[in-house]
Amino acid sequence: MSSAAVDLRLGQRVHAAGDPRRVGTVRYLGPVEGHAGDWVGVDWDDGAGGRHDGSLAGRRYFVAAGECSASFARPTALSGGISLPDALRLRYRVQDFTKEEQDEMYVFSTSQKRVSVEFVGTDKVQQKLNNFNELTSASVSYMGVSSIGAPNELKSLVPNLRLLDLTGNLFSQWQDISSLCQALASLEVLNLTNNTMESDVVETPMLENIRILVLNNCGVTWELVEKIKISLSCISELHLMSNRLNMIMTPDGKFVQGFNTLWLLNLEDNHIDSWDEIVKLSYLRSLEQLHLNKNRLKHVKYPSNLSPDGPLDDTAAVPFENLQVLLLGSNDIDDFSSVDSLNLFPSLRDVRLSDNPIADPAKGGAPRFVLVARLGKVGILNGSEISPRERRESEIRYVRLVMGKIESNDLEEIKRLHPRFAELKSFHGIEDEKPTSSTSGPQKMASGLISVTLKCVGASMGEKQPLTKKLPPTTTVGKLKSLCESFFKLKDINVRLFVEEERCPLPQLLEEDTASLMELGIGSGTTIVVDEES
Repeated sequence: MSSAAVDLRLGQRVHAAGDPRRVGTVRYLGPVEGHAGDWVGVDWDDGAGGRHDGSLAGRRYFVAAGECSASFARPTALSGGISLPDALRLRYRVQDFTKEEQDEMYVFSTSQKRVSVEFVGTDKVQQKLNNFNELTSASVSYMGVSSIGAPNELKSLVPNLRLLDLTGNLFSQWQDISSLCQALASLEVLNLTNNTMESDVVETPMLENIRILVLNNCGVTWELVEKIKISLSCISELHLMSNRLNMIMTPDGKFVQGFNTLWLLNLEDNHIDSWDEIVKLSYLRSLEQLHLNKNRLKHVKYPSNLSPDGPLDDTAAVPFENLQVLLLGSNDIDDFSSVDSLNLFPSLRDVRLSDNPIADPAKGGAPRFVLVARLGKVGILNGSEISPRERRESEIRYVRLVMGKIESNDLEEIKRLHPRFAELKSFHGIEDEKPTSSTSGPQKMASGLISVTLKCVGASMGEKQPLTKKLPPTTTVGKLKSLCESFFKLKDINVRLFVEEERCPLPQLLEEDTASLMELGIGSGTTIVVDEES
């Protein structure tokens, strides 16, 4: 076997020579039948141009992660990477002087030839080189870094480094990360995204000074998190995106303990499909932000009936006591009971539900005003602040919507389906629509009308001024379309109606022709956009 192949080892992270972004793991070293010389079997990250699954010509050499994620390469076609000090010098030290710096090193003769007089620009360049001592943040992403080099060299090179981005490099062993943190005593923020880290921890890494640790797409499991958490005594943010970490496995199978300083936990894009896994995080006392976007959660339920002998036998503990931000976008939540359950989180103020079936009117979900009304304490929904005006209008419209759809007088059933209905109806002073003996004829009809503004936007409708009309709340969408054709003198145009809502980027389509304005929760002051079929 050649010396180049001897330098490689099974499990080592490598990249294609000349392409630090094409990264893989060595899975085989040796001969390949029918081909002379030494070969290295590589399982490439994300496929990365692989050709097979570790077998060739009917013989299996290793098992790859995908059907076409592996290939064989000559040792000389691969690189085992460079040291961190070398990468820092390549990224931050001036190798070639800029034109401005070159000009400072020369004067020009009358014939415009450069004549070297004195290297006056050298001081400026030397100052740049000396600034390594002042470097507090650095990024060497996708530079093929595989080791920290000599610890003393790294320590003397960047003694004041506080933030280090190692995204997309070749680290895999926690001992290297431990040595890195020991060499850089000032390091507080460490990004290891796209470094495939080993799951076996022989010795607990020294991470005591790290406040923000990013382990996105590192192949991390919660069992690994449990192994290293004892060293994360100062951790405030832990990012674990895209690790397929679908189960939170604790030593006793119950609640996650420790992490006393952790206020942000990012578990986005991890295939989590059971809310029971999230409940295990209930007693992280300092947790204020929990990011769960892009998982597979179908239901949310506040854990109000947990065992009294929960964390550390503290019977006074409140689940998710300080959680203020809960991001649930792009999951599979499709029930209102999950939305209503969010009201039980004691400190929750910021919620994301976008790209869930329950929040997508096109899939039978609820428009924004319904979500705003049902979420009584939330101040920010889907990244947009809920103004006092929006909340008031949403709640009034929601009450009218429910009033138009209620078919039962069973108060318990109404409360089960619409927990905030009675509260909001009373708060906003909305009365049931009942006929009275003292009012009759035109006066009675006028008192029940709602005022809406109709605004034409269709390209072929011409320029028309908005109209404000008073309509019976029983007017259906189909009837309103006919009225719009008459009001605006629209001929041979298929009308579509939309409701403009505050904080919604796009108006909401009124699809059901048989639904009345009352059933849709449309009240006075609403703007309806009149458009045409595309």
